This record gives sequence, C-alpha cells and structure tokens, in this order.
Amino acid sequence: MRGIPFACSPDQLKTLVAHRKGESDLVCRGGKWFLIATCDLPDPEVYEPVDWIGVDRGIVNLATTSDGTNYQGRRLSRYRRWQARKRAELQRKGSRSARRRLARRKRKEQRHATHVNHRVSKEIVSVAQRTGRGIAVEALGGIRERVRLRRDQRGALSSWPFHQLGQHLAYKACKAGVPFLEVDMAYTSQRCPRCGHTERANRPDRDRFRCRRCGLAGLADVVAGVNVRDRARSAWVFVTAPAPSS
Repeated sequence: MRGIPFACSPDQLKTLVAHRKGESDLVCRGGKWFLIATCDLPDPEVYEPVDWIGVDRGIVNLATTSDGTNYQGRRLSRYRRWQARKRAELQRKGSRSARRRLARRKRKEQRHATHVNHRVSKEIVSVAQRTGRGIAVEALGGIRERVRLRRDQRGALSSWPFHQLGQHLAYKACKAGVPFLEVDMAYTSQRCPRCGHTERANRPDRDRFRCRRCGLAGLADVVAGVNVRDRARSAWVFVTAPAPSS
C-alpha cells in the first residue's frame, strides 16, 4: 500500500525521512491506527567520563542516585493497587458493560509505568550529559528467581519495572553519547563505601545504613548508589585499558 496519509510531529517526520529502513507496519490497536517504522539512527561518539552517577533501583524507591536524588515509587504502587481493585470489581460484576470497561482499561497501567520510567531515565541521562559523567547501574538479571518473598510481597516484585528502567537508561544514554555500565550487584546495600566493611547488620532496616566498623551512617539507597559508582570507576579502567601486546 502506498500514499497513505498520516500525522506525526515534525521531529518524527524528519527522522522517518532520513533514517527509515525496510518496510513499515500499519497497526490498529485499541481502535486507533499507528505507523510502526524501523529507523537506523547513528550512535554518537561516547565521551570520556569525568566521573560516574551510580543508580540504585528498587521497589519503594524506583531509582536513587549517588548524588542523593531519590525517585520514589509510592505513587506508582498506589496506582497499581487502585487499578487492581478496579479490575477485580469489574471482573466480579461480569456484565457486558463491565467487560467493555475492562477492554478500555487494558494496558493502561503498563503505559503509566512506562511513562514514569521514561521521565526518570530522561532526567538521569540529562544530568549525566550536562555534568560530563557516565551512568552505572546494577546487573539485576535473574533477581526474581533468586529472591524469596512472602506471599503478599510477590505481586510487588512481579510488577517491579527495573528491567524496563534499565533499558530506558541504556538506550537514552547511547543516544546522548553518555557512557553506560552495568556492575556487579553483590552486597551494594551492605558494603561501607568508606572502609569497605561488608555485613548484613550494616543495614538494620530498609531505609537506614550504619557501618558497624567505622560508624558511617546515611540512607541505605544512597549508600548503594555510591557503591555502584565506585565499582563503575574501577570497571571503566579495565574497559578502556589498551589490549596487551602479543
């Protein structure tokens, strides 16, 4: 099919004209039509970072940076609980009107969580680009299989959008030329960034950190972000080290 008119923003049109590759798909989703096109954008050159921003991802706090910036997830959690109650009410009712309302609400919660992740990742990448720093996150792959939780906590873990937030940070950083690293997640919330002492008792509860050896105290998520930043500093040296001569 050719010559189908469509509407988009000037920036999207410029990208389509300059970088579109292959065929495009015209998709009807929820009564609306969308043009899905593949665009091959050139990656800008990644600069040498002057330092790193460590990002600790969590459930209560979606992201906490080593600078002390905290992006809370309480509003998203409340929204998810409200959506779950509404879905349960409509499913119990079971009428034709209730089924239509369920269909209209489909993917609404997912779109809202995606919007929140886009907003958080965009702000973190813009700060890193403005200050000439890189972004480091924990490698959280497989954490759902390793962690054991109570039954009432399993829903929160299964809906935790940490992977999507990491993807947003990675592709936005690549698009802006910001260095991006994933580091080892082991004991980032239990290790003291000052003396290196690692112990579970260093974190008496979810919010507080206090080193049992040197007495360093602070917010646990900020301390975890600082540990992620320190590991990125060490890892970047090995990433950018010249290959040994034969």
